[in-house]
Amino acid sequence: MSTASAHAPAASVAPPPPGPRTEPLLGNMRALRRAPLDYFLAQVREHGDVVRFWLGPKPVTLVAHPDGVRHVLQDNVRNYNKQTRGFAVVRELLGQGLLTSEGDFWLRQRRLAQPAFHRQRLASFASTMVEAAEELATRLDARCAPGAAFDVAEEFNHLTLSVTSRTLFGSDIGASVSRDIGEALARVQAFANARLTQLLPLPRALPLPSHLRMRRDLDMLDRVVRELIERRRADTGTHHDLLAMLMEARDEDTQERMSDTQLRDEVMTLMVAGHETTASALSWTMVLLSRHPDVRRRLETELAQVLQGRSPTVEDLPKLALTRRIIDESMRLFPPAWISSRAALQDDVIGGYHIPAGSFVLVSPWVTHRHPRLWENPEGFDPDRFLPELERERSRFTYFPFGGGPRQCIGNQFSLMEMVLVLATLVSRLRLDLAPGHPFVPAPAITLRPRPGVWMTASRPRAATPASGTGQ
Repeated sequence: MSTASAHAPAASVAPPPPGPRTEPLLGNMRALRRAPLDYFLAQVREHGDVVRFWLGPKPVTLVAHPDGVRHVLQDNVRNYNKQTRGFAVVRELLGQGLLTSEGDFWLRQRRLAQPAFHRQRLASFASTMVEAAEELATRLDARCAPGAAFDVAEEFNHLTLSVTSRTLFGSDIGASVSRDIGEALARVQAFANARLTQLLPLPRALPLPSHLRMRRDLDMLDRVVRELIERRRADTGTHHDLLAMLMEARDEDTQERMSDTQLRDEVMTLMVAGHETTASALSWTMVLLSRHPDVRRRLETELAQVLQGRSPTVEDLPKLALTRRIIDESMRLFPPAWISSRAALQDDVIGGYHIPAGSFVLVSPWVTHRHPRLWENPEGFDPDRFLPELERERSRFTYFPFGGGPRQCIGNQFSLMEMVLVLATLVSRLRLDLAPGHPFVPAPAITLRPRPGVWMTASRPRAATPASGTGQ
């Protein structure tokens, strides 16, 4: 696939992308609302790597090939901003954090926040992640009675929110506050998901019951976050959590620090993005391991060999090669951030097709990660496709669960470290299996979550035999 280049046709003469038939007024809205995951895949198979849809009167172009994804997210990134409907909804909830801000303001915030996410600083949070995973393992171990099922997706939400609060604020914010925050975040995200699928979203100022509930939830979240920030400003002690790092960061040119409003927006972004996507990825990973006991046995052997019965540490990460590949393959099949939108500022050409100024462009890890011309057996679960020698053969944007280019997720290394440590802790202690009679499906909203949840049972695994080189 060729993207815009000196050899590509000018935007004025390039043809529009192909696409499915539309309905009057609605365009392709009904099909997209009904089953977007299957619909996107089917249209790429039928029409190719650049497909145009219509959301009512608005053209939206899906770009599926890695070359086109790289063009949007990296090579011509200045032509594509986040002033889209999807990000407008997220902006209502999170404010002007790194996920939603633009231009010079975003660049300033990124530079201020970047030191907090350097590998050496992240390593100091490893013990916190393992501690939270051990607490979860202890709770689940108590449920090892035959047939005692639980929703592992809910458990992972609690775990990742606990990790986020401990690493952000230096301590757990308490069970009751954590529960209130988790429930409020769930309702706020459900509200955002509903707005994304409405043809004409109603103004938030209207006093509808759903709007009023959302306002109360946002007010509560704002109050909690601002109180934590105010409490920290009044504290003269030394802290080494993410909030302290953000508060201490200074602009290189002006020496200014973040205002309370900027801190609030970044903390809210980390709370939402930092726990929701990681919890989703861990949930899908447990589903896949339950469905593929051969891979799980290999994982248990690697953990027995590396850990020798102890808890994992940050020093173990390079040795947990299969553990990491399992996480990578899980996010290939079920990327939490399954789709992202951009707005074209000027006319462009992608794959030989005209992208008009003002239109929206979609890039979707869900689609690209399952592209049959890019991946052998794309629907299959095979962690070994992420062996180093195979990874070197793939172009950069064949796999992009954390986005790419300058706007790549700043917390990707934090999330990967957390997922590997949590998975190693749990699987070395417990074997989780899907409970019969509890169906679930991937629900494509802001994140790709299993709905209505993932019910599993816990048992204690047989001792795995360490074998030299296994799992590498």
